[in-house]
Amino acid sequence: MDQTEYRETAAPPVAGLACAWTAGLPAAAAGPAVQRVVPDACVDVVWWPGGGGLLVAGPDTGPAPAVLRPGDRLAGVRLRPGAAGPVLGVPPAALRDARVPLTEVWGGAADRLAERLAAADDPAAALAAGIAARAAAAPPPDPLAAPLARALAAGSVRDAAAALGLGERQVRRRAVAAFGYGPKTVQRVLRFQRALRLARAGRPLAEVAWAAGYSDQPHMAHDVRQLGGVPIRSLL
Repeated sequence: MDQTEYRETAAPPVAGLACAWTAGLPAAAAGPAVQRVVPDACVDVVWWPGGGGLLVAGPDTGPAPAVLRPGDRLAGVRLRPGAAGPVLGVPPAALRDARVPLTEVWGGAADRLAERLAAADDPAAALAAGIAARAAAAPPPDPLAAPLARALAAGSVRDAAAALGLGERQVRRRAVAAFGYGPKTVQRVLRFQRALRLARAGRPLAEVAWAAGYSDQPHMAHDVRQLGGVPIRSLL
């Protein structure tokens, strides 16, 4: 696992795109490696020539191990929370915890994109350009998606509903439509990611638990193990 490579770069400046990324395992690696993918409320479009071709990944509600074999090279584009539905043309809830061939979503357009990627000198750049073109032509996302994510990160579902002038049932419907899962799951995933950011910055775990919004450190440990599959120190 220590030999896996992962690098993020800026995505084309199109609304809805969070970043582009590449990952892989050197051909000289001794054997396969498992890359642990954890929930982040995003959806990714992935080019994996040796692992299924052009795929859509997520949104996840738990850890999703990806087995990389020596020589595997992947490229991806990450869609921001709330952006996947308009760009992909399907509700994100239909993709929850799944890895789906893009042809099942885009049909022939996905086949044509895959052909371009297979022939490209730089598949990562070609993928980013292809997804950016699709995103630029897509309908705008729900304008409340980003404010809803911020409100759910800051307080309870009731507080978020009050801040946005919505009923709690409306908050649930908007969350499922935008993110692929309900508001409480959105809160858990955002809190989990906030805890990882704070812990990676070197803050003590007891302080991380409080700053991320957990009731105490055991609460954080339980949630991290459920969402990440292993204790937080192993993820770090």
